[in-house]
Amino acid sequence: MKINVQSKKGLKTTLSIYVDKNDIKKKLDNRLLELQNEIDLKGFRKGKVPPLIIKKQFGKATYGEVIDKVLKESTTKAIQEKKLKIAGQPKIDLKTFGEGKDLNFELQLDLLPEIKLQSFEKYKASDYSVKVGKDILDEKLNNLIKEYKSFEDKKTDTKSELGDQVIFNYQATVDGKEFEGGKGEGVALELGKDLFLQGFDKQLVGVKKNDSKKITTTLPQNHPKKELANKQTVFECKITNVKSPKENKLDDEFAKKLGAKDLSELTEQVKNQITNQYNLALNSILKKEILDQLEKNHKVEVPQNLIDNEIKMSPSNPNTKSDNKNTKLIEKRIKLGLILNEYGENNKIKVTEDEIRNEIQKQVKSMPGQEKFVFEYYQKNPSATQHLQSSIYEEKIINFIKSKIKLTKKELTIKEAEKMIASFNNNNNPKSRLEVKKKETQASKSKKISKK
Repeated sequence: MKINVQSKKGLKTTLSIYVDKNDIKKKLDNRLLELQNEIDLKGFRKGKVPPLIIKKQFGKATYGEVIDKVLKESTTKAIQEKKLKIAGQPKIDLKTFGEGKDLNFELQLDLLPEIKLQSFEKYKASDYSVKVGKDILDEKLNNLIKEYKSFEDKKTDTKSELGDQVIFNYQATVDGKEFEGGKGEGVALELGKDLFLQGFDKQLVGVKKNDSKKITTTLPQNHPKKELANKQTVFECKITNVKSPKENKLDDEFAKKLGAKDLSELTEQVKNQITNQYNLALNSILKKEILDQLEKNHKVEVPQNLIDNEIKMSPSNPNTKSDNKNTKLIEKRIKLGLILNEYGENNKIKVTEDEIRNEIQKQVKSMPGQEKFVFEYYQKNPSATQHLQSSIYEEKIINFIKSKIKLTKKELTIKEAEKMIASFNNNNNPKSRLEVKKKETQASKSKKISKK
């Protein structure tokens, strides 16, 4: 095989490749011999069909199969020999081919740019954290007391009031007929919260233990059984208990009810929850600071075919100004992806199978009751696993960069943090935030391309 550089302009390179006809003939003959053991023809025992007959019947198709394989092998070998990093799929232009002829074709390639990474000394960013004051902690803990109410039995002859908890059994009917799912036992409602059916619990105000109460209401429009949607329904209720709210005390016993060892541990858990909530948003601000500097400090020629492919996948917009803006954003995303990938490759950053499994486990824990669905989703969708791997890969690159650049630690109050996050969100409207998210996945796309 001979490889010549036909032309080179910017990121576009054309290679001219020649494959000797004798090499092709050997591959063709070998394939015909393989077919001799695979083909059944009437009048011949399997494996005994003469090669000439096989060639007569299957020659053209076999030649096409062999040429296709030669083209793929030659393309891969040429790219490897010339040590080229390609962007996207090569284009093949056949010049001469045919049985008994040399194969000559041109390989048109879009190349990834060479990126000269800048020194980490050029970068600096602010590493924000929040200070959770006692007033904020007290407010959150008091909200927990209100949210996780306790109730104690009322006297049998005492009527229920708004805020009380009523426990009851019921049988529901529509047009006098019972229906599937229309029966319940031990249902507990906090009166006034309207969590069952609209207006239902208000009709339970004034009931006592052991009372019977008929409640008329309407089933919701989105009822699972369409024939029952918006139907007037009668609930025959038997009141089994009435309880009044009991004031919780912020102490070790209350903490234990929420799964903590004591009040001190519950307080620390609440503090960590608040801190993590704000840090997640503040880390996005830090990340954007880094990405903006990466984009600004590197001159990178973005392959046009990558931009074109992204535009094809983007929703069409007849507005020319919007199109131009969208194209610039796409170009910026790809540029950042290429830069991040270069940092990853230069510093031998890799993603292990354990890291992927751990990330899936995190998702499983965050979706209780849907564990099987999450596992099956990744098993049946290799692209989702690849996307997850790419996200982890990019996050590792960002964390690596954070460890190398100058970070100024800044502690914010909750109010300062909220103001900063609000400003960040206002400057990154829903469309822009989506584009930032895409930016986060672009490194993965570029990584795939560079490894082809």
